[in-house]
Amino acid sequence: MAKYNTVSEEFLEELRAVVGDEYVRTDAVTLDTYKTDEEKDERCFHLPDVVISPADAQEIAAVVKLCNKYLVPLTVRGGGTGITDGAIAVCGGVVLLMERLDKIIEINKEGMYLVAQAGVRTIDIQKAANEQGFLYAGDPCSAESCQIGGNMATNAGGNKAVRYGVTRNQVYAVQIVTPTGEIVDLGAPLKKCSTGYCMEQLVIGSEGTLGIITQVTLKLQPLPPYRLDLLAVFTYPVQAMSVVPKIIKAGINPTSIEYMDNANVRTTSRFLEFSGAPHADEGIYVIVTVETFNEDELDMKMEQLDAICEECGAIDVLEADDRIWAMRRNCLESVSLISKVCTTDDVVVPVDKMSDMVKFIIETVKKYPFPLRINAHIGDGNLHIVLCKLDLSDEEWESNLRRFTQEVYTYAYAHGGRLAGEHGIGAKKREFLEEFTPAGELELMRKIKRAWDPNLILNPGKVFNA
Repeated sequence: MAKYNTVSEEFLEELRAVVGDEYVRTDAVTLDTYKTDEEKDERCFHLPDVVISPADAQEIAAVVKLCNKYLVPLTVRGGGTGITDGAIAVCGGVVLLMERLDKIIEINKEGMYLVAQAGVRTIDIQKAANEQGFLYAGDPCSAESCQIGGNMATNAGGNKAVRYGVTRNQVYAVQIVTPTGEIVDLGAPLKKCSTGYCMEQLVIGSEGTLGIITQVTLKLQPLPPYRLDLLAVFTYPVQAMSVVPKIIKAGINPTSIEYMDNANVRTTSRFLEFSGAPHADEGIYVIVTVETFNEDELDMKMEQLDAICEECGAIDVLEADDRIWAMRRNCLESVSLISKVCTTDDVVVPVDKMSDMVKFIIETVKKYPFPLRINAHIGDGNLHIVLCKLDLSDEEWESNLRRFTQEVYTYAYAHGGRLAGEHGIGAKKREFLEEFTPAGELELMRKIKRAWDPNLILNPGKVFNA
């Protein structure tokens, strides 16, 4: 880890000259507010030394140059919805908020793209696209509060990834401030390009370690006019998982295939005070969304889906209303009813290995003293493992959690998987990434980081040790 200087009054005065007095905050209340993101374990909290809110890319570039000049670390924070400690200033220094870069700049109807600043909420981009008859296909569960720049930084996935792909598949171009303070535009709104390195794709998913994303150019899709959400209820996980290959092979091309185990069904229905959740006592939920441009096509596909689900052992197949989707989106939040401290992981495996992965996790967790919840984007092989600390001591929790995680990652990598599908690495999974990533691949990442960020200013302590 690099050695950094403490924040001096001289440094603060130069910050104020760049962004203005009111946007440089060092009071105790503000620093305490930004000591964490969605992390609930107080041992992971870190107070920044200063919190700033620049207005644009030019101010951000000037701030980055100051951080290099004074050797002060800088951590960028979007909506603060991350769960791998990626927006926590683990080395202190500056936390930079993107909230003032909140403008949608252009919606190009003919070119079918949207240009926005990085601080715009994802849901506002979705709504703006819908109002013009288009779809922005990025759809993380935290869309109402996360920012589009944060989606880029973590390569967020979400509910529509099975049809449209993850965030990187929705992007034409990004503007970044480099780790040394230059403003650079990467990419272009082109259907294809083989002109040099694909730099925008390198930045996407780099979690703020290779640059600060300030503006994005996003692909828009035609908005399908017909949609139906189907809820299939199963008794056993293997039955629920078995629908995926049958749906894909049938050519149904679903927008979403989501999974909730029964523990999630019961907890989320209680959290949302939804007393009428179907088969809440024993049911495992699979939610399938189909969207089409033809009503007859929708009817045909729903008949196919109904038959596939019944063939796989569904005890009930019915239409899923907004309450069912609210349950799916609140899986993590609902765990607060069970335990103040919990952890969620997002292992990803090839889709054909998903059923075996779930069976392995269910059997493995029986050796450990914490309850398990699984929700998953089963259409793209990404599953979320939620574990609750309950009344375990810190030592018991850490020891058991590490051993369980080690077993799960070892199994995932042995079957072609990886330890993060959409949440990123942050500080929480850094040691595991270093352990499980092949040495040659890890060293390439380190070389890129050191070349782009020679003073290791941007988001230190995240992803890997540079």
